Amino acid sequence: QVRLVESGGGSAPAGGSLRLACRVSGYSYYLAWFRQVPENEREGVAAIETGGGNPFYADSAKGRFTIAHDNTKNTMYLQMNSLKPEDTAVYYCAADHRATGSLLSATEYNTWGQGTQVTVSS
Repeated sequence: QVRLVESGGGSAPAGGSLRLACRVSGYSYYLAWFRQVPENEREGVAAIETGGGNPFYADSAKGRFTIAHDNTKNTMYLQMNSLKPEDTAVYYCAADHRATGSLLSATEYNTWGQGTQVTVSS
């Protein structure tokens, strides 16, 4: 059974940077980062295939965020630069063995981490 543990959340000023990490216990081919603010649906931020291939980004993340997976540590990262106040959310990592639709859709994933808070001040 796959287990996910996030770390690295916190506070940063607008324009600053944070790096999130998601330690993966077990194997999963698809990994992704999502975020959620109260009363909103979980939003896909970035996704990656652990076997290689191009990563996928939401428009809000393109050019600012970078997703990566370290196979030796079985850990996924999200480097977030040029942070904006609207990036404030709880960030979750997600995993699944297969996907039939958009890798940025929460319905594609059946395993989730506990979430880590990111707060960006203006």
